Amino acid sequence: MALDRETFAQLLDTIGRFVEKRLIPLEAEVSQTDTMPPALVDDMRALGLFGLSIPEDHGGLGLTVEEEVQVIIEFGHASPAFRSVFGTNNGIGSQGIAIDGTAAQKRKYLPKLASGEIIGSFALTEADSGSDAASLRTTARMDGNVYVLNGTKRFITNAPNAGLFTVMARSDPDNKGASGISAFLVEAGTPGLSLGPPYKKMGQQGAHVCDVIFEDCRIPADAVIGGVEGRGFKTAMKVLDRGRLTISGMCVGNAERLIRDSLAYAMERKQFGKAIAEFQLVQAMLADCEAEVYAAKSMVLDAARRKDAGGKVTKQAAICKYFCSEMVGRVADRAVQIHGGAGYMADYGIERFYRDVRLYRLYEGTSQIQQLIIAREMMKEAAR
Repeated sequence: MALDRETFAQLLDTIGRFVEKRLIPLEAEVSQTDTMPPALVDDMRALGLFGLSIPEDHGGLGLTVEEEVQVIIEFGHASPAFRSVFGTNNGIGSQGIAIDGTAAQKRKYLPKLASGEIIGSFALTEADSGSDAASLRTTARMDGNVYVLNGTKRFITNAPNAGLFTVMARSDPDNKGASGISAFLVEAGTPGLSLGPPYKKMGQQGAHVCDVIFEDCRIPADAVIGGVEGRGFKTAMKVLDRGRLTISGMCVGNAERLIRDSLAYAMERKQFGKAIAEFQLVQAMLADCEAEVYAAKSMVLDAARRKDAGGKVTKQAAICKYFCSEMVGRVADRAVQIHGGAGYMADYGIERFYRDVRLYRLYEGTSQIQQLIIAREMMKEAAR
């Protein structure tokens, strides 16, 4: 449910001050050490950030999609790694349970996810199954009253810190399509579940990723989300619409931060006796950035409102993810150009953002997958 206007304005103001006073000063340290300070994570828990999207009756704030996107845009004024700390708890780590889980599953897990007591992680991608999610090979074989999981999930966000994994596995070996896939809830520490070493990444240091390995991992029959086999892929697709909108919000927030820093630098940096912001070609780059972020922000808020109204937004969410992730890449590139040599140096933080935002065009569906979704939805609409 939506917060009243005054309460939500106070929340946004609190988030804005937290970003400016706590997060931005720690950006360089987190990047250099690849470590998120535990005290900072505790502060995030105290602010309720782990439960932004989780219903109030399960301990969360129960924000609408539009409200969550606005919070994420504000959070996007700091490095993306900070949002990753609680991002999966609000998105792919909890929404499968919130949307399709049984009453018992919701009672058991959602309050712990909302408080940040446990971190949720979404295990879908495999070595040979990324964009083609329906081709996954991890299996879930029934043995008496338990399922036995075998397989390896790759590049799983927050896996090193996770207490609960939403795992997509093929429960019907004779069904090679999407309807043969089920979603399972697997707790960390379950025998047969192990983790690979954390990956060293191009960017977003402080946000950790590793493989998740299942070797005869035995889980109870009631671990199937919703208690019904064969719905896992559908659950994943439902979750991704909202996730793509929040990622789009992060892209907008990061772009706004890059524009702010680039404009400030251009107004201070002098060449040929005047600030480089006075040069028309620099102004053109700034104007292009501002126009694109305005368009991106408008579309993601519109799509969020449509989803809150109960509309189907698969096409709109894909459009947002595609446009916003490509947009922030262009903004980051122009930011480096405006800063010149300084943009290439670590001291200014621009090169860090340049690396950080590259991931947006890859996870939760590459830009090319978004293009396919958009075109397919267009054809469905035209055929009706």
